[in-house]
Amino acid sequence: MDGALEKSISFILFIIIGIILKKKISVGDETNGLKKIILTLALPATIFIALLKVKIDGNLVLFPLLALAFNVILFAVTPLLLKIIGVDPNSDKGRSAKLLIPSLAPGLSCFAFILEFLGDGYLAKAAMADLGNKFFVLFLLYLIALKWHYNNADFEANSLKTKLKGLLKALLYEPVNIFIIVALVLVSFGITLDKIPNFLSMTLSRLSFIMTPLVLLFIGLAVKIKKQQFFQLFSLLLLRASFTLLLIAGVISFADLTVTKDILVMIAFGLSSASFWPFAHISAIHLKETKEKTVKRTFDINFALSILALSLPISVLLILGILTAGDTFAKISNIFILCGILFFIGVLYPIYLKINKKVSLKKSEIQFSVDK
Repeated sequence: MDGALEKSISFILFIIIGIILKKKISVGDETNGLKKIILTLALPATIFIALLKVKIDGNLVLFPLLALAFNVILFAVTPLLLKIIGVDPNSDKGRSAKLLIPSLAPGLSCFAFILEFLGDGYLAKAAMADLGNKFFVLFLLYLIALKWHYNNADFEANSLKTKLKGLLKALLYEPVNIFIIVALVLVSFGITLDKIPNFLSMTLSRLSFIMTPLVLLFIGLAVKIKKQQFFQLFSLLLLRASFTLLLIAGVISFADLTVTKDILVMIAFGLSSASFWPFAHISAIHLKETKEKTVKRTFDINFALSILALSLPISVLLILGILTAGDTFAKISNIFILCGILFFIGVLYPIYLKINKKVSLKKSEIQFSVDK
């Protein structure tokens, strides 16, 4: 078994361990304590280290812009995907999905495979592209989440001045944002990870090491997927993958790309699982609304967790299958075929629901006629 596959199975096993530990660890305070460790220590340390390691190469500057454009397009099309599976885009579930679906977690789901199948050079390209994705998920989605939260609040009780003050406080006091600001200041002065004191870099690195296991365990502990929700989210994630392949096929045709590895790295990166970072924004707002005893919630935290839990295995299986197939999916015709298959499977459940609804309605009408 190769290293990339072993790593992916290990990730999935962590989620399974979390599910098993539900009997031993309560979903209340203990799970929330784990979440706070992630959001206030492990996640900020991971981002801080990632930013201090960044070395901008002039030839690779285009990749973050392309990734950012992809995030924005996927964000714009997500409401349509939600309507297909029968979820209101403006509901708490819809808003949760609109934050998570356009986000990418290549570190968890595709970097290991890119390194294993395509090599260091393509991993560097994917890492540069991830800068654009990071900007989108850390900054833009955070501002969008706050905007939705304030729109959801009572305007009279929260004046514009109060909203702006709350936004500024949220930006300044979030541990993640503090670490990002400090890291950007250090990088601007040419201070990288190898130039900070050894004891500090070792401490941050060890905090970063616990990030992935804690996130995966937390997903396993906190997730609650109902039968109907499973099929609904499965459809949504397959439709997301289908649209991603369609978009990539369009880019390949427009740019007339022929290099196999260039095409495969785009596909692997685009099919990455949903990121944990938007969930961090959802959690912060959920905590704020809990303290304020808000009745109408901006997000559905369980729905968001369910997306994270299903997204990783689906992405890993798709990416692994595509890269294992060699140059098969470097051909645009095969990309379109896979896109069509995923779309067909993705719409099966919504079609079933519509047919079932029509049958139930017909039965009700017949029963009403008989009673009459």
